Parts: sequence; structure tokens; C-alpha cells
Amino acid sequence: MTVNPHPYDDLKPDNILDAIEAAGFVINGRLFALNSYENRVYQIGIDDRSPIIAKFYRPDRWTEAQIREEHTFSAELLAADVPVVAPLTMPSGDTLGEHNGFRFAVFDQRGGQAPDTSVPDTLYRLGQWLGQLHNVGGSKNFQSRPTLSLLSGITDASLYLTENDWVPDDLRPAWDSLIPNLIEHCQRRIEDAGEVANIRLHGDCHAGNILVRDDQMLFVDLDDCRTGPAIQDLWLLLNGDDAEQGVQFGELLEGYEMFREFNRRERHLIEPLRCYRQIAHAAWLAKRWDDPAFPRFFPWFIQGRFWSDQILALREQLAALQAPPISIPGQM
Repeated sequence: MTVNPHPYDDLKPDNILDAIEAAGFVINGRLFALNSYENRVYQIGIDDRSPIIAKFYRPDRWTEAQIREEHTFSAELLAADVPVVAPLTMPSGDTLGEHNGFRFAVFDQRGGQAPDTSVPDTLYRLGQWLGQLHNVGGSKNFQSRPTLSLLSGITDASLYLTENDWVPDDLRPAWDSLIPNLIEHCQRRIEDAGEVANIRLHGDCHAGNILVRDDQMLFVDLDDCRTGPAIQDLWLLLNGDDAEQGVQFGELLEGYEMFREFNRRERHLIEPLRCYRQIAHAAWLAKRWDDPAFPRFFPWFIQGRFWSDQILALREQLAALQAPPISIPGQM
């Protein structure tokens, strides 16, 4: 008896097309896989309209309630004229479909390029949209989606990596001594930030999840939407050295505060968030290693060089945590 190594092995082309047809679309048989690792995403040809994009959610990652909260949040943003790609209501009458154990949603096909965040006006406009996005996010609470938890997230991700023997033996002493120091300094930064409001967020608002076309901006992929501090949706748009990031942050906030006040003490959370993302990303790769796509696209993950580079990067992150927080020119 053959045992499938991963649930996505059952997501064959016929299964995909059958799911879309069962949802009420008249398909023309054209199917094209798009780059996606966490979920599976396809462009599907439809007879009476332009192609649609179908996202098949990774089994057992989100509950139905959590996915529906993502869809509801997207719809709220769209209703408030925040430019997002929201799931379509399918001919079946729902935004969420299910077929042979796979939940899926469909979206309009939208094109564009990532924004050039080195351009001040681009950052200003992104800040304006994020202020409006957060006005919607702050108007209600998620009931099922997770809340961003920095310290427990770092601890849990590191434990997963060490308990499952992902960190090479010769690097374990360095890793084991570094993680407690990182957590200690993250804790200090969190204390420096003080009381911070948590709101509904995009959750993964980097430039790759924003499209620009004909001078129009569009936020995509709310798959990681969750509750957390506003800074989580801003800091991933910053690049360069501290001085450059300070200038960029100022541009973002100038646009943001046209629509929503920002608690500047949240800047103390940038380095803890960066630390969390780095360790959580490694744990994510480890947890997904049974998916055949991951060894194929991330072969360097099991090489010793990757882990020595990770430790070097985390040591640099420790130094960043010990330095003063990002400063905004002309502001305290």
C-alpha cells in the first residue's frame, strides 16, 4: 500500500478543475500553477470571463472560522475603498469552497509590480493606505485569528528547531547561548514600547504583497492576517541602514497620520519583530519539509552553511537590539 507523503499529492489537475466547476464556474480546461509555497495557487481559464486565481488552502493550517474571518476582513476593507484583492463570491453563493478535503477561494486576476519603496512619494502613499487599512482593522476584533506573540513565538520556534535536530550539533552551543540573550533583549525592547494597542492587521505587508499598476496600489494575500501592533504592517517596508530607514519611516508616518494616529513608541518593536521573523522563518521551513515543494525550492536549508549564516545574522540582530531604536529625522 502506497502512503501519500503529503496531502497536496492528492491535489491533481482534475481535482482542481472539478472543484472550480462544482463551485459553478464554466471552465475551459486551462490551468497554470503559480508560485506559492504555503498554499497552492492556480490561474484557471473560464469560458465567459477573464481567468480567475484559485487558492487552495494548506490542509490543517487554518480552521474554517479563521479563513472566513480573513474573507470578512477583506470584504470590510474593500467596502471602505481600501484597495485589496478580496475573495469573489462564487456562483455557488459563497466565498469559501470545499472539494475532496481541500478548502479554496477564488480571486480576480490582477497584475502589477512591487512598489519601489526607495521613492519617498511611494512610501507616503503606502502610509496613507495603511492608515486607512488600520482604521478598518481597529474597528472590530478577530475572534478566531491568532494574535502576534513575540516572545513565545521566538521561544516556540527555537524549541521546534532544536528539539527536532535541525540545528547542526557543532553549532548548537552557539545557538543555545544566543537565543536566551535575544529573548532577554527583545523583552527589554517590548518593555520600552510600553502599552501597545493590538488591531487587525494585514500581517505580512512586505513589498511582494503589494502590486502597483498604472499608478494604482493594491494589497494582496491576507492569508496571514492576525491581531497585533500597527508597526507590524509598516516595518517590512523599510530598507537600508538606520539613517535610511529613519527617513523612510518618516515618509510612511507622514502619510499614515493623515488618517490615523500612530504610537511612535512602537518603533521599539521593530528589532524584536525582525528577530521573531528570522527565527520563525527557519521554523516554518522545518515544519514544511514533508511537503515535496520545500526540499525542491529550498535545498540550502539543510546545509551547514545556512545555519552558520543564521547564527551570524542573529548575532548581528542582537547588536541591533542593543542599539537605540530607529529615529525619525526632525522628531523625538
